[in-house]
Amino acid sequence: MTKRIALVTGGMGGIGTAICKALAAAGHIIVTTYSKPGKEAAWTADMKALGYDVHAYQCDVTNGEQCANMIAQVTAEIGTISVLVNNAGITRDGSLRKMTVEDWRQVISTNLDSVFNVTRPAIDGMVEQNFGRIINISSINGQKGQFGQTNYSAAKAGMHGFTMALAQEVARKGVTVNTISPGYIATDMVMAVPQEYRDKIIAQIPIGRLGKPEEIASLVVWVASDMAGFMTGANLAINGGQHTT
Repeated sequence: MTKRIALVTGGMGGIGTAICKALAAAGHIIVTTYSKPGKEAAWTADMKALGYDVHAYQCDVTNGEQCANMIAQVTAEIGTISVLVNNAGITRDGSLRKMTVEDWRQVISTNLDSVFNVTRPAIDGMVEQNFGRIINISSINGQKGQFGQTNYSAAKAGMHGFTMALAQEVARKGVTVNTISPGYIATDMVMAVPQEYRDKIIAQIPIGRLGKPEEIASLVVWVASDMAGFMTGANLAINGGQHTT
């Protein structure tokens, strides 16, 4: 396969790292972002020790100017981005009656505004080369909602609205745009939740277990491949049967 450049935002988290590893193993050159200095050197060293071609750029994905500058820098230093995985996200949970304006804005900005901020400067290069894969990592809670997550659910649902509209704009240019909506995944954050609460979550999943980050990553690799060229504007739910539509 052609060696392509894949940008994964939020690529140093649990699901993000799995996506980076899987895309790298499939032959992609990996670029990821980090907002604050700290773990990027160790993360990059670990990935390169595994033989993966990775590059990390500091960028606040809520800042449109920083995103545009980052895309320009990546393009100049490495090449045109062919695969974009919008994976950056945060939670600030609480019932709407107790939610602060800041809690709302931070989640919408990080989870939804970032999709525009990063995709907008990246799309031109994809259109010019007549190939692109934009993959937006949403959530089961963007499909069904979740108590205490009006901000998160709104942002994740908005991601798929973005997907469906942009897919129609760039389909004839060889660029596909799709959403992946994971259910509850066994990341470090989820595994840190007390066992009794995890058991309650698992009880709602027909398959009877949490998902694995590698399962999400495997789906991303396929969506990014040439074989997925006829699929665009779709939302792929991977949640163990917890929510079906």
